[in-house]
This record gives sequence, structure tokens and C-alpha cells, in this order.
Amino acid sequence: MSNPKTINCEEALKHLFEYLDRELGGDLQQQMERHMASCRSCLSRLEFEQTLKAHVRRTGTDHAPDTLRDRISNLIKAYDRKTGGES
Repeated sequence: MSNPKTINCEEALKHLFEYLDRELGGDLQQQMERHMASCRSCLSRLEFEQTLKAHVRRTGTDHAPDTLRDRISNLIKAYDRKTGGES
């Protein structure tokens, strides 16, 4: 039985986001899984990116308060009046 191909950290980080999004297939997916199982540094990076992605997903669905929306709208209108533009 031959040894399965391994990848180094540089190669693993190059494919990290595809791996995170489950866009890899075949041998590369397996190589990433083996690398993550044996490399604490890359696994830590993967865990950080997973946490960040989950946080962005949660906060990306929050709506701005009406007071903030009104304030931004007023700033845009004031800018348009100053520059002669229209919104």
C-alpha cells in the first residue's frame, strides 16, 4: 500500500477557504483532512475562520436601527444639497 500524498502548510492555507466552504473534492479534500488532523497550527487557523464566518453570518442579518437609517439618509441629503447632486 502506498503512502497517501500529503500537503504542506502553505498548500493547506492556499485551499483553506475552499475547504471551509466544502468546495474541494477527491484527493485534495482528503489531503486537507489529513493535514488538519495532524497540524495544530492550520487547524487553529481553520477554527478561527469558521468562528469568524459564523459571526459574520449572524451579524449580517441584523437590521440597522431606524435612528441610524435616518441619520445616514440625512447625511446623504445634506451632501447632495452641498454638491448639487440628487439621491
